Formats: sequence, structure tokens, C-alpha cells
Amino acid sequence: MIPKYRYKPGVYFTATFIITYTLWFAGAYLSFQDDSGLYMLLMIPGLMAPFLVSLFMISTSKNSDLKKDFINRLINLRLIRPKVLLAFFIIMPLTVLVSIFLSLPFGGSTSQFQFAEGYSFSSGFVPAFLTLLLAATFEELGWRGYAFDSLQSRYTFFMASLIFGILWSLWHFPLIFVKDMYQYEIFHENIWYAVNFFVGVIPMGVIISWICIKNGKSVLAAILIHVSINFLQEALQMTQFAKCIETVVITAVAAIILASDKKMFFSKGHLDAERI
Repeated sequence: MIPKYRYKPGVYFTATFIITYTLWFAGAYLSFQDDSGLYMLLMIPGLMAPFLVSLFMISTSKNSDLKKDFINRLINLRLIRPKVLLAFFIIMPLTVLVSIFLSLPFGGSTSQFQFAEGYSFSSGFVPAFLTLLLAATFEELGWRGYAFDSLQSRYTFFMASLIFGILWSLWHFPLIFVKDMYQYEIFHENIWYAVNFFVGVIPMGVIISWICIKNGKSVLAAILIHVSINFLQEALQMTQFAKCIETVVITAVAAIILASDKKMFFSKGHLDAERI
């Protein structure tokens, strides 16, 4: 966080939600009007909203330190701790494999361990893989560029992570109305699968925030993490029931991280510094 700068989380999240919701609900309507996929012309700008609002608030802040900090966290590779990222890239695939394994006694098929033949959703004229890549990039440019720091300027790391996870989850809400999007597909398969998606985003948000902090708040590290999660969820023929189990496993991982790093999660030192 930047000394002598007062973050505005209320303004940031209000603006981001208004822009995203307006564009995505309009895109949802258009997704049912024709098959050309032109609704993505609204979906992509909505996806970029976290970054665009972050960029606007940083560029108009009149605070040179805030601007320099954003650029540094975006391009400085020395902030990244390879061992921490490697641990993440090992743990997350294991959560998927463990979740599939745990689903087997409940009738889950071993075919879930096989690679998926395609993506579980479509996104108009934009290839699914590109949608996943753009989502991770523009979200984290916004979430880590300004949003999370703005929350941490008011709360402990634990509360900031929890609030962020909830807001991040709710930010996806309009997608259940967009034809052929992932959230739309699982909502119409079973409403509880959609509920699981929104619940599962919360502990995942805590984990990503923690990994990002451990990598010097590197925006690039956050993007790499988010990209890996997006593609990992599409890599195998994992059923939605197994993904419900995965939410429990991920929550357990988040709880273990919380218990192992209580000092950082509950420290109020940075809040005291803000008041000085």
C-alpha cells in the first residue's frame, strides 16, 4: 500500500460492478437474439472493467508513488518467488485429482482422469481458450492493481481476502444469464452446481490473494496463477459433482494456509501505519 494515499474501495467496486453488470446483462439479452456471437462485443469490455476502473483510479490519483508501484508490480520479475509459485502449481492439480478420487465412491467415473476433448462452454466468436486467458489477465490487472490493496487499507488481510472473495464471486453473477457461458451451462444443469461455483470462488480468492502477497504483490504472478486455475478446471473430464467436492478440498487448503500464517492474516500493523 502507498503512504499518504487514501484508497477508495467503495468507489472502485461500485464503478466496476455497474459497468460490468450493465454490459453483461445487455450481452445476456443479445446472446439469445442471434447466433453470430456479437454479444461478445459487450462481454469483453465488461470483462475488462476491473482493469479499466483500476487504471482510471491510478492514473487520476495524482500520486506518483501509486503509479510507480503498479508498474513495478506488473513488470518486476524479481518480485516473484519461484518456489512459492511451484508449490502452488503442484498443490492445485493435486486438489483436482484428490477431488476426482473422492468422487469415485459416490459413483464418479474414472474417466474423469482423462483429458477433456473440448471446452465446457462457448463464447461467441471469441475462442474459449482466449476468453479464459483474457479473463485471467484483465481481472488480475484490476484486482491486484488496485482493488485488493484498497480493501487491505481498511481491513486485516483475512477480512480483506474474505470480502474480496465474496465480491469476486458476486461479480460473476450476470454470467448465468449469458447463453452458452460456463455459469449458464451449469445453472441449467443443476442450480446447486451454480451455487457451488459461486461458493468455491470465495476460498479460491483467499488462496490467490495469499500467493500474490507471498510474491511481493506481483500482478504478473497473480495473472499466471489465475490462468493456470482457469485452464486446470477445463483440462480433465471432471464432473460437476466432483467440482462440488473440490470446493470442500479448496476450502480445506485455504484453512490450512490461514492456520499456518495467522500472523500475516490477522496483523493490524499496516492499519496502524495508515492512521499515523
